[in-house]
Amino acid sequence: MSEVTNIKLKYGNDYHTVSVPTKNIMDIIIPEDLPGVPDQMEEVRRALREPIESEPLSVLAKGKENVVILCSDITRPSPSYLLVPPILEELNTAGVTDDKITVVFGLGYHRPHTEEEKKKLIGEEVYRRVKCIDHDRNNCVYLGQSSRGTPIWVFEPVAKTDLIIGTANLEFHYKAGYSGGDKALMPGVCSKETIQANHVMMIRPGTMPGKADGNPMREDIEEIGRIAGVKFIVNPVLNSNKEIVKCVAGHPVKAHREGCKYIDMMYKRSIPEKADIVICCPGGHPKDINLYQAQKGFENASYAVKDGGIIILFAKCGEMLGEKTFEDWMFRATSVDDPVNWIQEEFVLGAHKAVVICLVLQKKKAYLISDIPDDITRKCFFEPAKSVEEALEKALAKMGPEAKILVMPYANSTLPFVEE
Repeated sequence: MSEVTNIKLKYGNDYHTVSVPTKNIMDIIIPEDLPGVPDQMEEVRRALREPIESEPLSVLAKGKENVVILCSDITRPSPSYLLVPPILEELNTAGVTDDKITVVFGLGYHRPHTEEEKKKLIGEEVYRRVKCIDHDRNNCVYLGQSSRGTPIWVFEPVAKTDLIIGTANLEFHYKAGYSGGDKALMPGVCSKETIQANHVMMIRPGTMPGKADGNPMREDIEEIGRIAGVKFIVNPVLNSNKEIVKCVAGHPVKAHREGCKYIDMMYKRSIPEKADIVICCPGGHPKDINLYQAQKGFENASYAVKDGGIIILFAKCGEMLGEKTFEDWMFRATSVDDPVNWIQEEFVLGAHKAVVICLVLQKKKAYLISDIPDDITRKCFFEPAKSVEEALEKALAKMGPEAKILVMPYANSTLPFVEE
């Protein structure tokens, strides 16, 4: 009997112990949170006092008659209520009064906010002090084209302002490398046409989480930000408890890259080579509430497995697929190539997750252990299995008894990479 290593993996709200042959384990990789700062608003003030590759905001804002602060919408964990008050202090110091300042919530493709939601996002006091409005995709001004051919349509109040300040928390983005930086403007406050043209780049080489430079989607976003005139950013880095561990401010690209180093420190993990088999667990509820959410860990795992290799996804998915458009595309597809082809004809939000899954499945095989019925699992191009051990037995039969196995117990927040 060969020796096994028992590993605890979270499935919904429960833990399951899975047994993996010890001799095959290449590594078990987990993220490591940095501690939150003692005073979060003071950390934002410190970042504003020490801007990266930029003049201080109080200098940039001198003489400005119309200033816009871009903030994330309700679907993002960005703590705008901590970021905006210190920004207002800087603007007031520069002589910009509250009546010359507008907070614009970047909705991208999402629904408008209620007034209560705006208050919650920004804080009651700021909501009373300055004008707070939602971006409107249908009220945009044309500013030209990016070098990659993206038509640039920006929300009119943003396009016609003297100074644009972008805010958002930093985290991995499934295709644009990272959130934050110029993403506050694109897709935040752009038209549907602009967002679609940029998002179609998701199928191009170099678009992936944890990669900013040399990523066509991110580079297009930053060119659009430059053309539209984003001058200054304030981006906090949050740990998994949503506490600020570091805040960066200043130049939209240089400050952004500095902040990304802290994301990498917590969530990027170096591996010596790609594995034959990756056991991937999103990390339990709510990360595995449905396949739409669990996809994030599945994609992260794909960067650790060889082409022709196997991913074993252990995700409860009690709410099944979790998103109507995603489900429609998966059920309609007759092969993994279909969604990848369809998205090039028209970018559809929600369907993009079907595309990301299918891009992985074009090159790797996958087993899914979940609450999703077997016939639906197969419709999504996964092979169903009753347990991780059953899937592993089949995977080892395919990949050989010496196959190297990597385990990712918190795959949604762990990004593996092979050092070049």
